Amino acid sequence: MLVAGLLAACAGSVATSPTPGTADASPVAPAGSACNTDALPGWPKAGQVTTSGIIPVLASSEKVVGKGRLVFSLIDQANKPVASPDIHLQMAFFDLCASATTPTETLTPIFAWGIVGQRGFYIATPTFTTAGTWGVAISATDAAGKQATARMQFSVDSSGTTPAVGDAAPSVKTPTLADVGGDVTKISSDPKPDPSFYAESVDQALKAREPFVLAFATPAFCKSAECGPTLDTVKAVVKANPIRAINVEPYQLTWTNGRLQPVLANGDFVTVEATNVYGIPTEPWIFVIGASGRVVASFEAVVAPDELAAAIKAAKSG
Repeated sequence: MLVAGLLAACAGSVATSPTPGTADASPVAPAGSACNTDALPGWPKAGQVTTSGIIPVLASSEKVVGKGRLVFSLIDQANKPVASPDIHLQMAFFDLCASATTPTETLTPIFAWGIVGQRGFYIATPTFTTAGTWGVAISATDAAGKQATARMQFSVDSSGTTPAVGDAAPSVKTPTLADVGGDVTKISSDPKPDPSFYAESVDQALKAREPFVLAFATPAFCKSAECGPTLDTVKAVVKANPIRAINVEPYQLTWTNGRLQPVLANGDFVTVEATNVYGIPTEPWIFVIGASGRVVASFEAVVAPDELAAAIKAAKSG
C-alpha cells in the first residue's frame, strides 16, 4: 500500500477521454509466461518489495521492449520521500523468466529533482530484450557510507501507447494565442507562462519542418504535482538551448469567471484530442521532435536538465 500510494502521487494518470485510467502499480507476469515469478528464490511476489531499509517506487507507467527509461523514487518505512543526490544507487536488471540470478545489465541511474529539495527521482535507461516479467535489484549508499538494498518486479510490454523514439509524431491541432486573442492566461494554467510556448499548434510546428519540444503539462490541475516543476525545467532548458517549444494542457479547460476551470465528466477531468492522439497515460510528459517530424526523445514525469539539453542537441543535429 505504501508503494502504490506514492506511485499515484509520482505520476498522475491520464487516459482516453472521458475517464482517466490508472498506472500499473501491481504488475504481474503476462498470461502464458513460462515461469512462475512469484516463486523465485530471493525475489518478492509481483507488486511487493523486499528491502533492508529503503523502498523503491517505480513511477513510470510505460515499460516496453527496447531502450527503456525508468523513473524511480525512494521512500522510507514511514512513507517519507528520501531520494536525494546524497544517496547513490546501483541498479541490476533481470529478465526473470530467463535468469533470476544473472542480470542483463547493471546501471548507475542519474538523479533529478522533481520538486527541488522535496521530491527526488532516479532515472535509469535499461534495455529490455523481451516482454514479460523483469526485476530490479537496487543497492543504495548514503553519504555516510551506509548501505541498503531492495528488490522488486515489474512487467514489460511489447509496445506502449505513446509514440516511441523514431516514430512519426502525430499531427494535431492544439490551442494557440491566435485562438484567444493573444491572452495566454486563457489557454495556460501556468502561473508564469512563456507566451512562445503557445505561439503555434503542433500541426503547424510539424509543417515547419524544424525541431521542437512538445510538453503535456498542466501546472494548476496536475494529478502528480510534477507538471509545474517539470514545465519550469523545460522552460529553463529551452531558454539555454533555443528551440521551438509547445505546451499542451492535457485536459479540457474552460474560461469561467475570469479563470481557467477544468471540464468534468462524471467528476473527473476530460482529456483533449492531443492527449488522446499521443496516447499519454500520465502527466507530465515531454517529447523532443526532430525536423523530420519523428520523435527524438520521450520523457515521462520528470526530466533532468542535462537529459533534455542532450535531446535538443540531437534533434538540432539530426
